[in-house]
Amino acid sequence: MVYCYCRREKGLQITIEEIDHYIVLGLVTGEEGSKLTEKEISTAYRKKAIELHPDKNLNDPDAPAKFQKLRVSYEILKDPKARKEFDDLLRVRREKKVRDKQFDAKRRRMMSDLEERERASFVDPEKKARDEEEAIMKKLAEEIARIKASLAKKPVFEEERGENVGGVGGVALDKIKVLKVSWEKGDSEYSASRLKELFEEFGDVENIVIKGSKKKSSCSSALVVMGSKEDAVAATGVMIGDLSNPLLVLPLEPTKPMPSVRAQAPVERDEAPMGNVVGAGFQAFEDSVLDKLRKAAEKQKTNKKEI
Repeated sequence: MVYCYCRREKGLQITIEEIDHYIVLGLVTGEEGSKLTEKEISTAYRKKAIELHPDKNLNDPDAPAKFQKLRVSYEILKDPKARKEFDDLLRVRREKKVRDKQFDAKRRRMMSDLEERERASFVDPEKKARDEEEAIMKKLAEEIARIKASLAKKPVFEEERGENVGGVGGVALDKIKVLKVSWEKGDSEYSASRLKELFEEFGDVENIVIKGSKKKSSCSSALVVMGSKEDAVAATGVMIGDLSNPLLVLPLEPTKPMPSVRAQAPVERDEAPMGNVVGAGFQAFEDSVLDKLRKAAEKQKTNKKEI
């Protein structure tokens, strides 16, 4: 059940949706939920994201909203400060439920009368609990607003642009699992979700980073981090992508020449071997291979039409 709690006091209005972010991710809640590790939370999020992804729920018009709600809950639990405030809010509400069970209606009326007579000399426990809950809700609302403002600046799906490929989340990458993927700039561009869909045919895809394009460059590129060295080798030389805009797939750090590139499209005999393509010549090599792939794809499409 989802509802809003709203209270206005001295010009301040606090509104918090009654959402258990642990349950949204399919996790245990309460005291057990507060003990979950970041790894357990991330694992649960990935499983749930696959289930709720809009691409897999095309008949559900609410799929994008459900996916965004899942991501907001994940960002709140992933953020240490926001998670602490949320755990404190759950704790206060659990304690309130325990108190409510301890007092029946008659005794609560008696306590209310007693509190009225002794208000001057005793602290009202109910008011103290309410004040604590509202203080925590205020802090949590601020953290949620901060996280939502941050998310508003990012795309809904996991697609980032940048040049840093040293690692993810501060963890060094095994570069032998990383593939450099290039394609010709034009109307038919590749998104991170499309690349993930293509490369998952060869194994797990840990991350995809679409690199910022240079104005003078005629091609776009991305880094695809496969789950293992074997998955990366399997995709190299086999993955071509869409015929309208073929992909050039190369290892980030090849240990030997990759003859598999020659299997993707006709290559001139005087083509320089992969091991000699370094430095500024790599861009020219990419443009050359992409042009040959594009022509081969167009020729293949023409042959199909003639048949």
